[in-house]
Amino acid sequence: MPQYILLGNWTDQGIRQVKDTVQRGQQFQQLVQQAGGQVHGIFWTQGRYDVAARLEVDNDETMTVIALRLGSSGNIRTETLRAFTADEMQGIVAKLG
Repeated sequence: MPQYILLGNWTDQGIRQVKDTVQRGQQFQQLVQQAGGQVHGIFWTQGRYDVAARLEVDNDETMTVIALRLGSSGNIRTETLRAFTADEMQGIVAKLG
């Protein structure tokens, strides 16, 4: 399954309700599981992003649905990165010829 890194920044609403952030993280895990995926970790971070997660889902379309559902909650703005393992990257590089 493809892996993704999801980066998030709290909105004004999200930071006002920061005490609920761990509960929202649990809800995120449930959302991903309902979509047939798996969350490998959620991390609250310092710096440019407030939160980061690594997850696996079936495809880009499923990841987009998850990101849109998160965004529509009004608590977070997301940026999604498709992540490749070393084996996947080796296969990509092999196709360069």
